[in-house]
Amino acid sequence: MLLAILTVVSGQGQETREVLRDSKRLLVLALTATLLSVNWGLFIYGVLSAQVVETSLGYFLNPLVSILLALLFLKERLSLVQSVAVLLAVCGVAQFGWFLGRLPWIALSLTLTFGLYGLLRKTIAVSPLVGLLIETALMAPPALALVLILSNQGRAAFGSSAKLSLLFFGAGVVTTLPLLWFNSATKLLRLSTMGFLQYLAPTLQLLVGVIVFREAFTMRQAISFALIWSAIAIYLVSLLRSRRFPDPVPDAD
Repeated sequence: MLLAILTVVSGQGQETREVLRDSKRLLVLALTATLLSVNWGLFIYGVLSAQVVETSLGYFLNPLVSILLALLFLKERLSLVQSVAVLLAVCGVAQFGWFLGRLPWIALSLTLTFGLYGLLRKTIAVSPLVGLLIETALMAPPALALVLILSNQGRAAFGSSAKLSLLFFGAGVVTTLPLLWFNSATKLLRLSTMGFLQYLAPTLQLLVGVIVFREAFTMRQAISFALIWSAIAIYLVSLLRSRRFPDPVPDAD
């Protein structure tokens, strides 16, 4: 409902109708909606099963996958300094995963689904608000069906109390804004740059897991954390320098 109101207010109703009549774009949005649903479901499962630290690892991995996808499919290129930053981040994430002691399937699934989501949303010719509205509309029927099934089994949380239902509605609003901003950023920034900026979210998730949920955080994990943040700093400094001192344009003969 919130997205529909925003679409009407922003005057993007015509674009919405055009996308709904375009079977190719609609198919891509159905795929992105599926990827997003799987990603959200895995994240919620990770939180409820006390594996917040592993979910943060998944989102630490995601920027690397975004950069890899940008290199493979969008032909983006990294400078030498940026390549060093990527290597540092790889070392940090590899150490994080290694000392987890098992295959981090939640982390790997989270990074693959969201990485592919970002790539597809960057390449499809749909504005961020319209795309998210259609994705949400496509996800609504199966989500409603699942709620009804769980309600019949007496296992549904939504609708069990007014307070809890309001929290679910609030979670929808809180989720909508970051996705809108993310989809807008994918249109304006290089996918590789988006990848590094995405390290902010898993850093906050890691802090929530350790501080709020009291999950273990060892010195080895702290070293991984330091390596990743060093990589972010190097990458961002390189990005700022490239904008401040652009490559000289050769004189025409």
